[in-house]
Amino acid sequence: MVDLTWFTARLTDVSVKGIAAKMATLIHTGEIPVGTHLPSVRELAEALGVSPATISAAWGQLKRQKVVTGKGRSGIRVCGNYLTPRPVRFEQIGNYGDAIRADLAMASPDPALLPDLQAAMLQGIQCPLLNSYQRDAISPALLAAVKPRWPFQAEAWLATDGGFDAMNGIVQTLFRPGEKVIIEDPTATRLLDMLDNVEAEIMPLACDEHGPLPGALAMLLSKGATAMIYQPTTHSATGHSVSQARSEELAKVLAGSSILIVEDNGIGDLSAHPCFSLGHWFPERTLHVHSFSKAYGPDLRLAVLAGPLDLVKRIQSWRNFGAGWTSRILQQAVAWMLQDEATQRHIQHAREVYRQRRRLLLNALAKRGLTLPDRDGLSLCLPVQSEQFAMITLAARGIAVLPGERCSPGNKQFIRVSTSMMTAEKVESIAEALMLAIGGSR
Repeated sequence: MVDLTWFTARLTDVSVKGIAAKMATLIHTGEIPVGTHLPSVRELAEALGVSPATISAAWGQLKRQKVVTGKGRSGIRVCGNYLTPRPVRFEQIGNYGDAIRADLAMASPDPALLPDLQAAMLQGIQCPLLNSYQRDAISPALLAAVKPRWPFQAEAWLATDGGFDAMNGIVQTLFRPGEKVIIEDPTATRLLDMLDNVEAEIMPLACDEHGPLPGALAMLLSKGATAMIYQPTTHSATGHSVSQARSEELAKVLAGSSILIVEDNGIGDLSAHPCFSLGHWFPERTLHVHSFSKAYGPDLRLAVLAGPLDLVKRIQSWRNFGAGWTSRILQQAVAWMLQDEATQRHIQHAREVYRQRRRLLLNALAKRGLTLPDRDGLSLCLPVQSEQFAMITLAARGIAVLPGERCSPGNKQFIRVSTSMMTAEKVESIAEALMLAIGGSR
């Protein structure tokens, strides 16, 4: 913790801009080292004679500049000494040291449950226009494969290098600094990093087991939100999925607005639930992203984005600063797998195995007195009294999980535990450690 007297003596300009600028200088010069915990908002505000809102705003600027991180009871700490755009939350995942024996932080697919790509890649190299520099938005074969399964009648289509590439294209192209963006709380870690990077104002949206709450959405709309990002099928953190009834309720709330709707279907074909897209009601302002990475292979780096023609064209134009188009070989390979019966049986089998592994941990926790809803996906969300205590307790037992602060813009205390690699041999010891971490007992 930085010494408060030393710290305040150096903050001669106590405006938001002055505090943020001086802090950035002290961090860059090494006078405040990376890893240092900073005084609390209230403590520093009292010492400087300013309002807590001034300190919070200064911390917010430094967070956007990627030099500090943290929130709530876990406190603010220095995470970098250069003002470099980078995904701070995402980069902190996985840095748990050599003592970790069970890394349950990343909800990644099990390589053993992914389809064999050999036949698909042989199909891929037979794609038309191989080695052409023609910048097509999407290959005819992939479009023919995805269009019949799309959850609404989209006007334009774009193949991208994975789901997060699509989402980053949307955020970079369509959002401006200060834009008020509604997003589920919790959400995917990298989505928060993307919004921070463009200096959007994040508006957390409360959810329950059926998805975003209509009342909470209506309240945020009244505060001037211009866009909404949500996960319509299996949620990456909580495992909930938006029901048909909830989708209809949300549509009624959104009918009185003109905000952009962005749907991020990151788990793709591994979801056990159908997608009730808001594009059914609002195709003229809905962008839907479907990723194929978790079900078919992360190295395929493939997703499809579809929505209104003018918006998709803007995103495609932005991509021309870089690669310009997504590999036609990979598009052809995925198109073939989407129509290959053996591959589809393999995906169905993987979905069932993931369900069984998730239930292994749920049953082990239930035996110890903690009953959690059996939802969907590759992880479980566990409420805790203190994320910091939970992380330390689990690390001492060789277990790494994802702290809630990485994927929540609010102050909820929880951890996300990946179940995608869960085995019967380890589940009991993991459940025992988790009960200690959340403050439970047998």
